[in-house]
Amino acid sequence: MNDTNIQDIPKIHTEITRKSEEIGFTMPSDLYVGSFLKTLITSKPNGRFLEIGTGIGLSLSWMIEGMDADSKLISVDNDPALISIASSYFGDDDRVEVICKDGTDWINEYSGAKFDLIFADAWPGKYSEIDEVLDLLQVGGFYIIDDMTKQPNWPEGHEDNVIVLTAYLEQREDLQLTKMNWSTGLIMAVKK
Repeated sequence: MNDTNIQDIPKIHTEITRKSEEIGFTMPSDLYVGSFLKTLITSKPNGRFLEIGTGIGLSLSWMIEGMDADSKLISVDNDPALISIASSYFGDDDRVEVICKDGTDWINEYSGAKFDLIFADAWPGKYSEIDEVLDLLQVGGFYIIDDMTKQPNWPEGHEDNVIVLTAYLEQREDLQLTKMNWSTGLIMAVKK
């Protein structure tokens, strides 16, 4: 098996990658993570999905490709320039709501239906507001976080945050957890 031979890259992905390079966006999502998200989302027809940390929309492109016609996705980021770019690619898709707001504020103010998959790719929902985000997860829903193995752009001391977060998730009795030393380092949890 050759896991580097990824066949189902979204058509828009090349354009978003080009735009990332053009504007100097240095936190692009990994192809493996994108393919994994698409596969998990495909398992949830008529699903509700949340991405915290839209960035320029690379992961979002994968997530949207995994959705069926009756699914809905909310993606939140606090950077107006990045949200503007992501909205230019996905704003016409009525299944998708791209929101420019601080993740912490959005999490604390959200009062809608629970989600079948949450991809927390920002500080809020991953290192802060973790309990609040996990409360938004449907029983049987997936909670996905990446960048759990040392990354070149980590600030000094960030490894301690990863250790604390991993230990916290491991002790929760309402989650079934799998840690994957693959891609950028993933943790997948399912709500019991």
